[in-house]
Amino acid sequence: MSVLLAEIDKNRLPKHIAIIMDGNGRWAKSQGMPRVFGHKTGVTSVREITEAAAQLGVEFLTLYAFSTENWNRPPAEVTALMTLLVETIKREINTLNSNNIRLKTIGDLSQLPERSRKALEDGIEKTKNNSRMTLVLALNYSSRWEIVRASRLIAKKVEAGELKADQIDEDVFKAHLATYDIPDPELLIRTSGELRISNYLLWQIAYAELYFTDVFWPDFRADHLYKAILDYQNRERRFGKISEQLVNP
Repeated sequence: MSVLLAEIDKNRLPKHIAIIMDGNGRWAKSQGMPRVFGHKTGVTSVREITEAAAQLGVEFLTLYAFSTENWNRPPAEVTALMTLLVETIKREINTLNSNNIRLKTIGDLSQLPERSRKALEDGIEKTKNNSRMTLVLALNYSSRWEIVRASRLIAKKVEAGELKADQIDEDVFKAHLATYDIPDPELLIRTSGELRISNYLLWQIAYAELYFTDVFWPDFRADHLYKAILDYQNRERRFGKISEQLVNP
């Protein structure tokens, strides 16, 4: 057993961990390989981290797989990513089922190639009854898209007389987000040393603990996840209160 794993308090696990999987291209460049090689190698990290999170008892794991801004990358890389998505989902269905992991997505899937969208829908259907952990893939996703979409949905209800403006509060807004049925993440991890959020779950991470590591995603392994969780468990989550209130509620 990993020394770090043994130190984790299973009673204080984050229910939901979100990860920005960054550094595939730079990792590949450091190996003298094309960027696509980094994306393909990163799939190994996805598999290991997903299984490690499920084994720990994490209930939700959300991975930033493809942002709305990623369409601006070279066409050949975008095509390779979409192909890799299809291949990976088809290959990993049995692994997800054997680990009792449910697949879910957030994002505007209507813009994905038909083959990619169908592979996702097939994976979601084949894992829908699994209950150990939910793996959420953020695909063609951005927080600004999500917030604008939620605003439009609410506006349409107001126009139709289904909702009054003074009834709109945080709960109503949250109910119209793509993550309406997912708890907010308590821990956000970003790999590769970049110190920004990149338009990811901006509403949902209002009170998340942020953890940044210099490790590139293809090198990120279970022990790196355990280290992030231990760091999370050593922090004091006050939610606007002071330390004394947490000790003496």
